[in-house]
Amino acid sequence: MSETFHVGLGNNDTGLRKKADADFVSFWDEQAKNMSWFSTWEKTLDWTPPFAKWFVGGTINASYNALDVHQTSKSHKSAILWEGENGESRIVTYGEMFTQVKKFANVLKSLGVQRGDRVTIYLPMVPELPIAMLACARIGATHTVVFSGFSAASIKDRVLDSKSKIIVTADGGYRRGKIVRLKDIIDDAIDGLDFVEHVIVLERTKNKISMSSRDKLWTELMSESSDSCDAEKLPSDHPLYILYTSGTTGKPKGVLHGTGGYLTHLYSTFKWAFDIKDSDVFFCTADIGWVTGHSYVVYAPLLHGATQVMYEGAPDFPDVSRMWDILQKYKVTIFYTTPTALRMFMKFGDDVPNSFDLSSLRLLGTVGEPINPEVWKWYFKTVGKEKCPIVDTWWQTETGGMLISPLPGLETIPLKPGSGTLPIPGVSVGIVDENGDDLPANTKGYLVIKNPWPGMLLTLWGDDEKYKTVYWSKYENYYYSGDYARKDDDGYIWLLGRADDVLKVAGHRIGTAELESCMVSHPGVAESAACGIPDDIKGEVIVAFVVLKHGVSKDPAILEKEIYDKIRTGIGAIATPKQIYFVSKLPKTRSGKIMRRLLKAIASHEKIGDVSTLEDGAAVAEVQQVFDEIQKSIEADSR
Repeated sequence: MSETFHVGLGNNDTGLRKKADADFVSFWDEQAKNMSWFSTWEKTLDWTPPFAKWFVGGTINASYNALDVHQTSKSHKSAILWEGENGESRIVTYGEMFTQVKKFANVLKSLGVQRGDRVTIYLPMVPELPIAMLACARIGATHTVVFSGFSAASIKDRVLDSKSKIIVTADGGYRRGKIVRLKDIIDDAIDGLDFVEHVIVLERTKNKISMSSRDKLWTELMSESSDSCDAEKLPSDHPLYILYTSGTTGKPKGVLHGTGGYLTHLYSTFKWAFDIKDSDVFFCTADIGWVTGHSYVVYAPLLHGATQVMYEGAPDFPDVSRMWDILQKYKVTIFYTTPTALRMFMKFGDDVPNSFDLSSLRLLGTVGEPINPEVWKWYFKTVGKEKCPIVDTWWQTETGGMLISPLPGLETIPLKPGSGTLPIPGVSVGIVDENGDDLPANTKGYLVIKNPWPGMLLTLWGDDEKYKTVYWSKYENYYYSGDYARKDDDGYIWLLGRADDVLKVAGHRIGTAELESCMVSHPGVAESAACGIPDDIKGEVIVAFVVLKHGVSKDPAILEKEIYDKIRTGIGAIATPKQIYFVSKLPKTRSGKIMRRLLKAIASHEKIGDVSTLEDGAAVAEVQQVFDEIQKSIEADSR
């Protein structure tokens, strides 16, 4: 029986789910009326599996809905409370955003950008990033934001695929006190790409850069630009953006999102999940280079006229108190972050967050991966002081917005640590077997979406066939998420990790998420990562990497035994790792994802490969050193 927590915000609109269950198309038709349309739609949904067009015949503009609609009532309200890593801060109002977006839209037009053209944006987390995105949306250009930690090779792949004629970048950006030379990286990336006509450079760090004839300075272009620019009236399915998903191998997939359906989905889910009010200060820690940043940093908060914090740098720089300091400084009311970040904060104990005034918080959220029950409870008790509901959200780049989540802005339901609870209204989620048949409660299976939803991707950029193959070929007319999950007796959904992130030991399939969650339930463990390495007898054996909480000084041999016992009790002996390696940090991307392929490469004595997205290269060196020392010890003992 799962532990439950009863905490809500007093909302309980039971009628909304009933309407959605009765007719999901009519339900979404009603939700779309929250947007400002230039012309209404003739058909709510055109579903020709696997392609969905929402609000066919309607015309709309994302920039208009994010800015124009607020100018009469909120032009002086703060849109962005920006905190630079180096201590700088800025406040950008809705009126200032409106002016800057119109000016930059005219800059793009002056450089020949037309409706349907692609613009690649490679900027740090500064207000000019959402300004550039909204300027593209205003004139009907399709933006493709590339995370500012990516390498020149990664950028080149994306620019080549999208055929972007304009690049927007900066001289540099701050990361852990150092300047990342973004313009130099762009110069390497687009060398030889003659179709790139101009590079617009924002002067963020004032480091020395080289300028060619196609390079233009942001400030100079903006100083000459008019602040009058009407929003284009665009079809509902007009491509708003391409966002590339980067796997560990192969060419990145260009996920293409439209406008009308996407905005409807975001407006609705932001309201339901976060109970957004005019007085709130919202803080999502996601980088805009990822879909969470697109959906719940740029578009959803601005659709609601919300005030939000935007932070430029690393969450633990210059020290682990940085996030709590920001929460206190800006009196944040809603905090949306990742389980990975929480595990890192948790490692340093309760004293750090307890030394800050977090009393402004009224709602907490998590995104990016399943959250371990132990981390959920720490977040609830230490950060939220047992008064804040936790919104544990599941969704993907491809889904556009959240599909599974508690919805405190809509209803009060018991919360179960580690469960995303229920699907959002208007979305049918199933847990199925290999044949697509529904599984009974508490049975692990594949998570599928059984009906189209407004935020879903239109297709993969330039590759309809791959779109069909990746997402729709496993089950007819069901969207295949690639995730394992189960439903409990109450219908709550528990995510169990990627279906392709599974260890197969002696014929048994073990999800890494289950194993890692079990290890983190040990009171001394802050973080863990598991991977499989080849074995002549079992096919694959498990190795685990464990980060202990700050101050834990117990004998490693005792800790190792206790963790083994936890795994045997919680999962079974078959899941026992062959070896546990204790390290002080795990190799992660700048978005906070653990790079398990690097751990596997080290443990398998393979080439490590591309590490351009790493947050801290020292973590890899440490893991390698610990692994080598233990291997030498094992070899010495066997002699």
